[in-house]
Amino acid sequence: MQLSVIAKDERNERLKKNGCLINNIMYHPEVLTPKEAHGVDLLIVCLKYNALSDALEDIKQIVDEHTLVMSLMNGVDSEQIIGNQIGMQHMVYSLIKVASHKEGLGYVFDPETTIGIVLEENKEIDKLFSQSNLHYRTTSYIQEEIWSKFRLNVTKNLPQAILGAGVGCYSDSDHMKAIQSGLKDELEAIAKAKGIDMSKADPSATRGSAVPKTARYSTLQDLDAKRHTEIDMFSGAIMKMGKELNIRTPYNEFVYHIIKAMEEKNDGLFEYK
Repeated sequence: MQLSVIAKDERNERLKKNGCLINNIMYHPEVLTPKEAHGVDLLIVCLKYNALSDALEDIKQIVDEHTLVMSLMNGVDSEQIIGNQIGMQHMVYSLIKVASHKEGLGYVFDPETTIGIVLEENKEIDKLFSQSNLHYRTTSYIQEEIWSKFRLNVTKNLPQAILGAGVGCYSDSDHMKAIQSGLKDELEAIAKAKGIDMSKADPSATRGSAVPKTARYSTLQDLDAKRHTEIDMFSGAIMKMGKELNIRTPYNEFVYHIIKAMEEKNDGLFEYK
């Protein structure tokens, strides 16, 4: 088994020079350009949603006729976006659950509490992963699992991002629970209209990795760092699907616009003099 990281330009040079610091261990993986990686057996796409459109040409360059592609991105539409470019026959539906955060120049997560990768049944990938130390499992209900993770992301990521508080706010505030419930009801109505029965997912699909009350999920981490968030992939996608299905999504519409406004604030739009 050979593992490589694919990057180009400045990121390629930075990874080769600096490596990747994970749980205080420095890794120096092989770093390839998209051209050098052409024809790999398995491509795992791990990007921020905002970076996906710019990466599609690179993905097309990497994929050969036999390449399988797993997208471990958040949301429910990245497989379709990628598959529209390379053919859905290459796609293996999957997800990952890991609670991580940045510390200094590296990233930290707890392997013992990490749920890991969930993917649709695929003998080749199952055989590959069984030879590794990865936390993973296969399922016959991958769409239900993906939507269950989507529900977790929307209800856990977004309200705390607006409040700017740790995840303990959900257990300590009835008001935060009410916002969660409104977001969840809208998402579940859309899933039902699409024929997705999330009750079929494994019981572990209803929870994320164990975290302390102080934990700040990715959307709040992005806002803390003054980065743009993945709100288009979360509430933005729900709003779009809601319009297509004639399902109202007022909670998600409000959350979408308030987080977009918070991004504008971070960009300096409201620094009046």
